[in-house]
Amino acid sequence: MDSINLMVEEHTYIKRMLIVVRNASINILNGGKIDYDDFYKMIDFIRNYADKHHHGKEENMLFNKMVDELGNPIEKVINMGMLVEHNQGRSFIYDLEEALKRVKNGDDDSKVDVIANAVSYENLLKRHIEKEDSTVYTFASKNLSRETLDKINSECEKFEEIESKNKVQEKYIKLLEDLEKKYI
Repeated sequence: MDSINLMVEEHTYIKRMLIVVRNASINILNGGKIDYDDFYKMIDFIRNYADKHHHGKEENMLFNKMVDELGNPIEKVINMGMLVEHNQGRSFIYDLEEALKRVKNGDDDSKVDVIANAVSYENLLKRHIEKEDSTVYTFASKNLSRETLDKINSECEKFEEIESKNKVQEKYIKLLEDLEKKYI
């Protein structure tokens, strides 16, 4: 298994969800009602596929090995760039969920917070994915030792087997496809 290529492939699903998030936000902007179930499905995908499944591999398998083996300047890129952006994304999703609760409880003014946090997450992740695909992953592929890459691949393969048994990939790709039918 080529774990880096797998992470690039996962980005394609995440980018597709970003289009859904943006289009759902535009719908609200144009006066449409918030479909809470759909937004909670988007949040579920983001938290459990994009973050736990995908970012978990980056944080626990790739990034830490890059820092250990390659040191500076990659340590700054990872710790002050990639990991900060992961946390910023988590913050946008937390704030999105809180804004949805407020709107659901009658605070119409919080619709702007729903849109702001959803679109902020979408913009952040688009830029973040581009940096990873074009720079971070390429740097890792070219500069990590074969032994380290093999170890990452092995860890990733074991993780993917467990996730596959739990049907994580299947569940979230189906969820994405269902939302695309509505928002694209």
